[in-house]
Amino acid sequence: MYWRERRPATPHGNPTESHESVNSVRHSVATEEVWESRLYGNDTLKEATVTTNAPDPDSGPPPMIETSVPHSARVWNYWLGGKDNYPIDRAVGEQVRDVYPEIIDIARESRAFLGRAVRFLAGEAGIRGFLDIGTGLPTADNTHEVAQLVAPDARIVYVDKDPLVLMHARALLTSTPGGRTAYVDADVHDPDTILAAAARTLDLTRPVALMMLGILGNVADTDEAHSIVKRLVDAVPAGSYLVVNDGTSRTDEAAAAAREASRRREEAGDPYYARTPEQIARFFDGLHLVAPGVVSTSLWRPAPDTTPTAVGSYCGVART
Repeated sequence: MYWRERRPATPHGNPTESHESVNSVRHSVATEEVWESRLYGNDTLKEATVTTNAPDPDSGPPPMIETSVPHSARVWNYWLGGKDNYPIDRAVGEQVRDVYPEIIDIARESRAFLGRAVRFLAGEAGIRGFLDIGTGLPTADNTHEVAQLVAPDARIVYVDKDPLVLMHARALLTSTPGGRTAYVDADVHDPDTILAAAARTLDLTRPVALMMLGILGNVADTDEAHSIVKRLVDAVPAGSYLVVNDGTSRTDEAAAAAREASRRREEAGDPYYARTPEQIARFFDGLHLVAPGVVSTSLWRPAPDTTPTAVGSYCGVART
């Protein structure tokens, strides 16, 4: 691994280290942050740096990882039971889980939805280009793994701005011989930069899949979130697909818990803005929704032998 080995933690039950507040964790990670700085240097990558599955000897050292501030990708990794997170991420993850236990089911169902959606797109829909914005940290069954299992010539571009994700990309981006994978270091608020960088790997004259799973909740303003989606959709050819999945609330009780969870995340410096199912459905205005439409994430084309229960996140897949 690129970073120091850390004691494991799991979102189910207590971590091996004692429970700490966000502020105390921020203080305790100072030494770890110095270690990361010495190990990787203080260089920062230019926006829209592209890392491909081809080795780049001139890519330079990874940037310093900020370990005193939580990051949504690492908090999400913790909820999924991953190990690529820091004490500050685990502290925030526990605080949210304490008031909103359903977040663990949401994380798992969102990951399962990714697999089902990509299999549909690479198979039935015949898509060969995937632009995965806000990909987060790799776990099992990443977009390129699922897509290239169905279509070995598929090309996938991942977009994120977390240095830890970039480190994983440099080490783990592998592709089938006929396909290609790449990572773009860019922000969801800058779709023009994302598209320009993605064009180095994807043929944007052919239909592609725009994957926006769990990322639009990081955009505070709902109108801005819709504007970002529209700019991306308008830039890709007809026959492309938009895939959106984001947190919401199904009942008044769940809504209150979700609001408290959002408040705690915002206080910790990792804000997330859950939207109503109706607001999520608006992302697909003017597009052709694939059945069953905009539904709870667990209910989108589940496996035939399962009886899923609705969770507090909604998703949809639509053709342009």
